[in-house]
Amino acid sequence: MNQETARYYVPAPSTWPITGSIALLFMGFGAAFSVNKIPAGYWLLTIGFSILFYMIFGWFRTVARESEAGKFNDQVDKSFRWGMSWFIFSEVMFFAAFFGALYYMRVLSVPWLSDLEHKILWPDFAGGWPASGPGITQKFTPMGPWGLPAFNTFLLLTSGVTVTWAHWALKLNKRGQLKWGLFLTILLGFLFIGCQAYEYMHAYSELDLKLTSGAYGATFYMLTGFHGFHVTLGAIMLTVIYCRVLSGHFKPEHHFGFEGVSWYWHFVDVVWLGLFIFVYWLV
Repeated sequence: MNQETARYYVPAPSTWPITGSIALLFMGFGAAFSVNKIPAGYWLLTIGFSILFYMIFGWFRTVARESEAGKFNDQVDKSFRWGMSWFIFSEVMFFAAFFGALYYMRVLSVPWLSDLEHKILWPDFAGGWPASGPGITQKFTPMGPWGLPAFNTFLLLTSGVTVTWAHWALKLNKRGQLKWGLFLTILLGFLFIGCQAYEYMHAYSELDLKLTSGAYGATFYMLTGFHGFHVTLGAIMLTVIYCRVLSGHFKPEHHFGFEGVSWYWHFVDVVWLGLFIFVYWLV
């Protein structure tokens, strides 16, 4: 069956998968050497990440060119949507595990460890939340919800509005509005990242809140840190989409590359709302 009669586009053989495998090989050995204090490990990690970024850039460029050449029909578009949907579902489960750990420690394990029948182990542990946990004497101040966290919430919620504004502009073929909406979304995303970095410095230097601050510190940094990592990835993806828009890519009836990234951005918005409520507000 040739490409003209096929229902599904079959790309030509590619070297990108083996390129990615080589990158992972370098990164694996580099990580193993680095944790064992072998100097060559850092060089191997650098080479591995360089090859990985080269592979990502090249492979994504190939897919973008195939898309703009009209090689992806409705069947391919449907598979892309299913793939992105399952990817976001896996991310939901990822964060659900950390939210579950927060719930378990706050509602079950910490009160249980402070029960009278367990006072023989940690007689001075009173429980409550936020807490470092029994046996940890380090004092810290929990991060409150107002101020910078509330401002970050405003930034992300506003960015959700601007990316939706850009999406509607694309559907209506308003290229100027599309560019401005994407630009504002990217600006808000990177501003959020900068504010979170400042928040971390403030937590370490003034609140003495660190990753080693027991149960509260660990859950705080794991949840907010992984979310910040996802926001960074989302902002990078939006930047790539913005560059493609400047190059004239995407049409009102064919733009899943844009749509998939906007789904991801709305996902990080929703996760942040959960973080703001359960990590910052209900301390």
